[in-house]
Amino acid sequence: MKNAYLTSHFPLISIILYSLSFALFTSRFAIQYMDELGLYSGMVEFFSESGIQLTMLFIMWLLFFMLFAAFKLIADTINELSLLFFSKDQDGADLNRVRGGSWIFLLTSIVSLLAQIQLSVLVSVFFLACIMYFVYFIYKVSEQLSVPAVIGLVMFHLLFWGVFILAVTFAILRLYNSIIASLPV
Repeated sequence: MKNAYLTSHFPLISIILYSLSFALFTSRFAIQYMDELGLYSGMVEFFSESGIQLTMLFIMWLLFFMLFAAFKLIADTINELSLLFFSKDQDGADLNRVRGGSWIFLLTSIVSLLAQIQLSVLVSVFFLACIMYFVYFIYKVSEQLSVPAVIGLVMFHLLFWGVFILAVTFAILRLYNSIIASLPV
């Protein structure tokens, strides 16, 4: 008999590994940038190099862990909300069908550890995992949905993530512009 909760820890492991991949790249970049500014040599006088690198790695890992955990929470909510709107499933069978998609993120998070040398490859691996999971999600739930419901489900996801990305980009640009405008130049 197959246990339905056998893969329940895969999302946590995936978040940990993706966070580690992005943290390794980001901490290496931050230390290199601090070295160019001359801050790193001053820090080395008070702390050991390995202590600085481990602290930077842990802080970056923690930030990315929180970011990916928030993405997971938002994605799960949107998946279940879209099933609420477009699926006639009352028992949660659709959710059980898509649980196997956690393998996609687990395998790509392992690949991301190898891809953390270059940011474009690392981001590409993450977005490829998201697209693969989206296709897997649509494939698994489309068996029980009508064609208009599948189209509505796809449009719901595309519209939400499009608006979400645009809103975050707009907020970041507004913040950046206000910081630049406040500089005495």
